Amino acid sequence: MCLGIPMQVIETGEFQSRCRGRNGEAWIDMRLVGTQPPGSWVLTFLDAAREVLEPERAAAIDAALEALERLQAGAPLSPADLDACFADLVDREPQLPDFLKKDRP
Repeated sequence: MCLGIPMQVIETGEFQSRCRGRNGEAWIDMRLVGTQPPGSWVLTFLDAAREVLEPERAAAIDAALEALERLQAGAPLSPADLDACFADLVDREPQLPDFLKKDRP
């Protein structure tokens, strides 16, 4: 499984930026999203930025990843803990992506 990891830009280069995330620091390829200023958040896959994130979205993704790590380690999580880690999904109906909505009657 491939998971996106939110990382914050701490140093900008021409095609790469040094970023910090839950697993430490890494040089991230920025060619798909363009140069981003320090403090910006990006969603990374395999050391490449795929999307620029708002700080709140980065925090929500990081909370979900934390929950997955805790569950994988066997740590008990109460329903309230899970709700907190997946707060953006609580009380929300699944939504079709915009590109699929136009094909529906």
